[in-house]
Amino acid sequence: MKTTEWTAVATAKELGRRRKLRVEVDGLAIALFQSEGRVYAFADVCVHQDRSLFKGTLLHGKVICPGHQWQFDLETGYEADQDRCQPTYPVRVDDDGTVYVKTEEASA
Repeated sequence: MKTTEWTAVATAKELGRRRKLRVEVDGLAIALFQSEGRVYAFADVCVHQDRSLFKGTLLHGKVICPGHQWQFDLETGYEADQDRCQPTYPVRVDDDGTVYVKTEEASA
């Protein structure tokens, strides 16, 4: 059984005022979003038309894809109008502001 490891991907300071950041872990593109003091991690490529979610908008607890405006819930990755989920990853932020992601545990 493979042990899942937390991977440091960014700092809260790097998320900055934009509240979003695109990072890569072993060639996997991940879009980080910060909302209401929490950080969320999504597979960057939209399940609908392969658009970068990092280029989307954060609004009312959702990530809005720049392609066809699908709205993925920050907590679950679920798109209610389309009955589809965007893969998400567990996130941990340490006291020093380091953001960690577990890519082996994607939920979709």
